[in-house]
Amino acid sequence: MKTSILLKTSSILWIIWGIVHIIAGVMTMKGILTNDISSSVAGIADAVEPSIVQMDYSEASGAIIGQHGFNLFWIGIVTFISAFFVWKGNRNAIFLAAITGGLADLGYFLFMDLGGFVNFVPGTVMTIVSSLAIILSFYAYFKTRNKKLTQ
Repeated sequence: MKTSILLKTSSILWIIWGIVHIIAGVMTMKGILTNDISSSVAGIADAVEPSIVQMDYSEASGAIIGQHGFNLFWIGIVTFISAFFVWKGNRNAIFLAAITGGLADLGYFLFMDLGGFVNFVPGTVMTIVSSLAIILSFYAYFKTRNKKLTQ
């Protein structure tokens, strides 16, 4: 398979992943700004019965959830922007998207997915999307790099 197709597919996956995380970050921070921390927590742990997380949270808890929303937002922005450079085969962008999005989803998988706190859609699907984006772009990069070294 042509490496350009792999990189373009990876780019599209990163664009989707980035947009979903930008929106999730905005929605999480919105809940904090409107003093509705419970809705932010319920939005993150969407497989949990919302009444379980309905409570009065301390300001410190709100700040922690707000920071999480901000992190979702900037991680989404970085991967979204990186995607356009991945499309062109930029090595730095391939690794930046993989590190940023990949590590964010690793933490999500370890603590949210394995904990059973999230639904398959959209959370687990986004973990699959980022994993596939990493695999495709790494394969394309290393296939191209090895070709250049042997010629």
